[in-house]
Amino acid sequence: MHHNPIDIADLFYTYPDGTQALKGISLSIRSTERVALVGANGSGKSTLLQHLNGILLPQEGTIQVGQYPVRAEYLKDVRNFVGLVFQNPDDQLFMPTVWEDITFGPMNQGMRGDDLSHRCYHAMHAVGIDPDVYRHRNSNNLSGGEKKRVAIAGVLAMQPQVLVFDEPTAQLDPRSRRQLIQLMQTLPQTQIIATHDLDMALDLCDRTIILSRGQVVEDGPTEQVLSNPEFLEQHYLETPLSYSRPYCLVKDAPLVNLHH
Repeated sequence: MHHNPIDIADLFYTYPDGTQALKGISLSIRSTERVALVGANGSGKSTLLQHLNGILLPQEGTIQVGQYPVRAEYLKDVRNFVGLVFQNPDDQLFMPTVWEDITFGPMNQGMRGDDLSHRCYHAMHAVGIDPDVYRHRNSNNLSGGEKKRVAIAGVLAMQPQVLVFDEPTAQLDPRSRRQLIQLMQTLPQTQIIATHDLDMALDLCDRTIILSRGQVVEDGPTEQVLSNPEFLEQHYLETPLSYSRPYCLVKDAPLVNLHH
């Protein structure tokens, strides 16, 4: 396990149309951290995520994941080290059955036979999916929450040291959202979570990084970063609902109105 599994130094990226998406990003993610990456649309979140496992390569600056620089000649190692869970699981699930989706990545790593089966069974159990019930099902017929779990299992089966999530709670109903957060709390890997769900960030992440117009404008403890409504508004973010509600719950006590 690497002390700092991700190090980014002075990262710049400009799209072919001239849009400067990243402007000198520098940050380090420590082992086993769960870090929320937040920012308004167009802030650079998705562009940064796509650099973490080599979908995009740095134009200026450097990224190191474990012992591997994110460069073309190391892409296989980088993608084994960093697993990316897409916002829409339909972009990640494309095989005829759940089992084939989950085994796809490890098979590309060269795994076969009992080792492959054991690894994929373990990944399914880790996300709360019964292999005997789900292995022959078609992913198209699953609920949104079930698809998210299958997509995560497929990434876990490749045994990455870092998990990168792009809007993991998007399009989930409240129950599926809660179950997913509980699942993510149990995963031991380093996690980087790009999200508009700031209440999820409060529940899940000790650290939050705010991106705005391609730059890091805040990086610190989540409760501190997200408790400044004026700063959030300046960067087109809403205060988490749990901070804006006029009521709070005290265990074994009635609701208390904080306005009185």
